[in-house]
Amino acid sequence: MLSEKLLYLAFTRAVKHGTLEVVTAGGRRLTFGNETEPRVSIRFADAAAQMALCLHPELKLGELFVDGRLVIERGTMLDLLQLLLQDTHGQLHELPLRRLRRIRHWMMRRAENDASRSKRNVAHHYDLDGRLYALFLDSDRQYSCAYFDHPDASLEEAQAAKKRHIAAKLLVDRGHSVLDIGSGWGGMGLYLAQVAGAGSVRGITLSEEQLEASRRRSATACLQDRVQFELEDYRATKGTFDRIVSVGMFEHVGVPSYDAYFQACRGLLKEDGVMLLHTIGRSGTPYPTNPWITKYIFPGGHLPVLSEMMPAIERAGLIVTDLEILRLHYAYTLKAWRERFMAHREEVLRLYDERFCRMWECYLAKSESAFRWQDAVVFQLQLTRRNDVVPVTRDYIAEREAVLKEAEENMELKRSA
Repeated sequence: MLSEKLLYLAFTRAVKHGTLEVVTAGGRRLTFGNETEPRVSIRFADAAAQMALCLHPELKLGELFVDGRLVIERGTMLDLLQLLLQDTHGQLHELPLRRLRRIRHWMMRRAENDASRSKRNVAHHYDLDGRLYALFLDSDRQYSCAYFDHPDASLEEAQAAKKRHIAAKLLVDRGHSVLDIGSGWGGMGLYLAQVAGAGSVRGITLSEEQLEASRRRSATACLQDRVQFELEDYRATKGTFDRIVSVGMFEHVGVPSYDAYFQACRGLLKEDGVMLLHTIGRSGTPYPTNPWITKYIFPGGHLPVLSEMMPAIERAGLIVTDLEILRLHYAYTLKAWRERFMAHREEVLRLYDERFCRMWECYLAKSESAFRWQDAVVFQLQLTRRNDVVPVTRDYIAEREAVLKEAEENMELKRSA
């Protein structure tokens, strides 16, 4: 059977370490690897599923798993991805159709994520039932890469360290006005006001679910006069700000809109202002984002490489004053999310259905694998309009982090008193 021959060829090339056992639709058992851990067993429900995986593994692996046509009988989706990616430099082996798909992708991505499309894309993911996110995120609902500043950090500690790290780079001082582009559930904006001492924070989001939660949190903290959240596209924001922060939003902008994004940011940033952009990216060459992720999880999303971002930054007249690349931090973050999600899988099943559970299990595993065995990273870019508004060495980051951590501890003491 042709599909079995193609499977044999693909898995022989991909799996060098670990053990993969494949039961074909015809009942044939194939074994790949070197008989070591991890050990994974999969079964195909039909021959068409085998052929589909060979023709387009990046898309079909997730689709077949969600549809129940590829069944993992031993191990997990993450274990399977490790076997397929760890020895292939992060590339799934496939038949020579990749170039045609890349051409199609570059043609399709020319469509700009305008305001209406951006809102639809955001709603697809972020306007899900809020109880879902409460099951696997930290208590502050930080839905972006945490910062593991010591090996034994918990998810809560690492997310607090992320906010501290970003606030330190922003150089927020008392009285500063801050714009938070893509404000999520409000945690960063509230932190900048409560801990860093910002005079005012304007958080903007395209998610109605997140907007409602953010406003509720601001009211509970009695900060409505200093921290306000709006349902607003960054292209519609008016005024100027001392500081701009954007965490986990740029991935949704899309390459055709990079010029509009950075030009808008420059216009919103005061002459002596500082911006901190925290975004997932890639360390390789420009390449289409995983098609399964963009089809089912983050429509309109794209993970940029620096060569795609920098020309737009330069054209906007912004200066990169600091660049930090976080490598495995998101792998650790996603591991914690995946483990929490799986621990609460029965509760997710009551909110949605089995198909949704498999989809999100696949999403979290694929994302973690991208940071462990592929080229996904996180960029933190500090941007200014002038080259003299931030210190000339990086010592201030650790110094400010220490001050912020002390402020956090003092707030915690007051709450517990």
